[in-house]
Amino acid sequence: MSTAPTFAVVGHPNKGKSSVVATLSQNDAIAIALEPGTTRKRQAYPLSVDGKILYTLVDTPGFQRPRRVLEWLEAHSVSASDHAETVRAFVLQHQGDGRFTDECELLAPLIEGAGIIYVVDGSVPYSSEHEAEMTILRWTGQPSLALINSIGPDDYSATWQAALGQFFQVVRKFDAVRAPFEQHLSLLRAFGQLEPDWEKPLDEATHYLSAQREQRRHQAAGIIATALQDMMSFQEKRTLTLDQAAGTSDSTLADQLRQRWYQHQRQREQTLRVEIEHLYQHKQIRRQEAELEWHSDHDLFSEDSRKHWAVSRRYLATAGFGAGAVGGAGLDALTLGSSLGTGALVGGLIGAAGSYFYGGKFALPMLKIGLLQDGLKTATFGPVQDSQFGYVVLGRAVDHWWHISHRNHAGRDLLDLEPADHHWLEGLDKKSRQVIQKTLDKCRKQQPLDDSQQYKFHAAIEQCMAVYDDWRLNRT
Repeated sequence: MSTAPTFAVVGHPNKGKSSVVATLSQNDAIAIALEPGTTRKRQAYPLSVDGKILYTLVDTPGFQRPRRVLEWLEAHSVSASDHAETVRAFVLQHQGDGRFTDECELLAPLIEGAGIIYVVDGSVPYSSEHEAEMTILRWTGQPSLALINSIGPDDYSATWQAALGQFFQVVRKFDAVRAPFEQHLSLLRAFGQLEPDWEKPLDEATHYLSAQREQRRHQAAGIIATALQDMMSFQEKRTLTLDQAAGTSDSTLADQLRQRWYQHQRQREQTLRVEIEHLYQHKQIRRQEAELEWHSDHDLFSEDSRKHWAVSRRYLATAGFGAGAVGGAGLDALTLGSSLGTGALVGGLIGAAGSYFYGGKFALPMLKIGLLQDGLKTATFGPVQDSQFGYVVLGRAVDHWWHISHRNHAGRDLLDLEPADHHWLEGLDKKSRQVIQKTLDKCRKQQPLDDSQQYKFHAAIEQCMAVYDDWRLNRT
């Protein structure tokens, strides 16, 4: 690959420079604050894919005394031909001078060959005070691009466009928090057109980033598929001596195992979410839901989750589940996981007969107590008895993936996972529906999947993600 270019992100203090760097470098650890002066030293952030550095973003302090700097430059320049060298002379002469610390920090990468990304806030009116900054940047002779990153609700971008167009080769509106992925690639292509030496490496960069995005979707599907299999097949177990069993009632034992089963499933979902977030380099994210407040509307086992993510009987019928799904689940509850050892069920169907998952019509896992050799008993709770649980997990997982995969790294707002208002799985093809349903059934019966079934399930989950992506984008 050709030499990776470097871009210095410069501008007035507190106008969104660090937000642009965070998004374009895919780094959510970069400090972003409302107070001016958050960035005091230049800091380089390379973006790499598979070990290859595609480009480097340099976050810089904001201009503090641009008019004083421009006065010095004009006083020491003979003609336009020496502008770039005059800027270099200014930096070399004033390094260590406290009056121009920020200007030297932001100009240093430019005299070393970095391209310019000049960031302004399009929600505030254009002011002539910025002209000194833009003139200084033009003196460097470096390829330049201006971004209008509107922070507030007002829009003065038309005035900014007219002014910036007189100083910069390309001017674009770019919302660092909300700009879609294609806009990121568009900026790289624009820079490639400004500097011939950068055209090839930036063309390669867009290729690598597009391939990375597809690879991440594929990997995310695998993460979701693995979590679904784990959660559908999970069984909470406890081994007791006969004395322990005699001192613990079946109802108490059922309650203990049930609570541990619920806790495990919630924690497994949290692990799934963290894996997806880290896959997309979101390591500082905060979620709207309180992860330990299980009784909220966001909880995996809440009525709200069941309402929004469980599928209809009509959907189940097309998936090959059939109208007798609930009865079948009840029958499975009687036969699932035959007796451990020679003992019969002691606890019976505690939590299964007369109790329903989510407070609806889905059977809970059942408690089983069986005799083992050497005077021991074993108690089990799970696996889940109804594949609807799998659809709730799937819906929540795909929704979370969508928010993460479309979230820019400049975002600092809480991640609010609002439920869907329409069941997106209705758009899934029949074959994928059947693969998912068959896999969920096998998992809840603790039947292993062979390599072919694993592959088909992974592909079906990836298809679910594509359907959901289309539905969300069409919705907006």
